[in-house]
Amino acid sequence: MSKNDVILEVNDLHTYFFNRRGVTKAVDGISFSLRKGETLGIVGESGCGKTMTALSLLGLIPKPAARIVSGEIILDGEDLVQKTPEEMRGIRGRKISMILQDPQTSLNPVFSIGNQLIEALGISQNGNRKTMVSRAVDALRNVRVAAPESRLHDYPHQMSGGMKQRVLGAIAIASGPNVIIADEPTTALDVTIQLQYLRLLKEIQANTGMAIIFITHDFGIVARMCDRVAVMYAGRIVESADVRSLFNNPTHPYTQALISSVPQMNKTDRLFAIDGQPPALFDLPEGCRFANRCAHARTLCHEQYPGALQVEEDHSASCWMLDESWAQTEQEVTT
Repeated sequence: MSKNDVILEVNDLHTYFFNRRGVTKAVDGISFSLRKGETLGIVGESGCGKTMTALSLLGLIPKPAARIVSGEIILDGEDLVQKTPEEMRGIRGRKISMILQDPQTSLNPVFSIGNQLIEALGISQNGNRKTMVSRAVDALRNVRVAAPESRLHDYPHQMSGGMKQRVLGAIAIASGPNVIIADEPTTALDVTIQLQYLRLLKEIQANTGMAIIFITHDFGIVARMCDRVAVMYAGRIVESADVRSLFNNPTHPYTQALISSVPQMNKTDRLFAIDGQPPALFDLPEGCRFANRCAHARTLCHEQYPGALQVEEDHSASCWMLDESWAQTEQEVTT
């Protein structure tokens, strides 16, 4: 990976919640990078830290309970962790933006689509009312909203779920950010509209060169949209690889279990299910956080967390099975 191609770099990021239960480690030491024009998928079960990672990148974590304890978020050579709230307001939308998950609740029902688009544009750009209206129309046209001039006067309840999701996309890309975070943007859409929306995102990416972080549960979307994938579990990235390597050679037991649980058209057997539940983020085990649910776990897995070990170029996983000494111990136990 050329250093010049990297637009976003996250180094050992820790985002914790401090409450009556103690410390909840929502994001607990993750690192990844994003190239220009690349799509990185972040997958994992609900509660594994995907959305909190996105909110950390944008400086929108719920304070005062949540706090970025340590780590770096380097965007265009600037560390966003060190920025003040005022400085972040100038960066959000202009350099990094987010398409939120639920269009039903993300748009304000008492303001027109035009008002909400123009407000977003006004925060990151200068111009008079006429200029802002023209830019808002262009933003809606870019996401394939028919008759954008008249749609500016519509309210969210007058639009379908697919149209509202397009409006959220227009708000996110209106100011031309370098990085878009798409937090499960197809969850509320039916299958046909999902496909149209994914094609639209790819077209916009091809035309603008923006990088995308795509947060999803759907491995079908990962295969269609992503260049690389990071698999998260209990606040950490347990496996990272390019999308082809991940599907052809999933290495971490959690990744293998996730892929095995995806329904296949040519199989009528009972669906695979992962036993147990993820650990509570305020009471994490010392060792591998997947050990209690893993069929391959040994004593070392429960006692010590494995570091990221190289599987092949640009493919790493945090699992003791990749360590030669662990493999030798397992062989001795088996024999």
